[in-house]
Amino acid sequence: MTEEKIMDEKKKALAKFLGCEPEDIEKLNYDYYGLSVYRYKDKEYAVGTDEEADEAVKDYIKDSIWAFNAEFIVDYCNLPAELAEIIKEYQEAGCERANDKLLALVESHGGLDGFVEKAVEIDGRGHFLNNYDGREYEVEMNGKTYYIYIL
Repeated sequence: MTEEKIMDEKKKALAKFLGCEPEDIEKLNYDYYGLSVYRYKDKEYAVGTDEEADEAVKDYIKDSIWAFNAEFIVDYCNLPAELAEIIKEYQEAGCERANDKLLALVESHGGLDGFVEKAVEIDGRGHFLNNYDGREYEVEMNGKTYYIYIL
């Protein structure tokens, strides 16, 4: 299937979700962690396949480990619980600048894939990818499932 055909399917899936015509939806010239972004009225929506959503949530989490609950990081990395307070202080002092070091910690203690899997298992992809209500919406189109996130 061509890139244009895939974009058309995503637009149709979003139109089905919104209850509007595909012509009413505008494809935007940027993506959201690899997901196609569309505008309808005053809202933006990210749309992708299951595989695209998995990659998007992995990229999102990779960029935002600094904002994760310190106890979750300590638990995942199998570190002593007392280290949670130290990690929390490090996060608060460094914010985004703390991300690379915390990512390295996660990578060396179980890996990013397992971390993402555990986070998604607990909170779902929508928690990370949907800025509006934290939900993940599914739409079936021609035997394929598309996932929608409100930005």
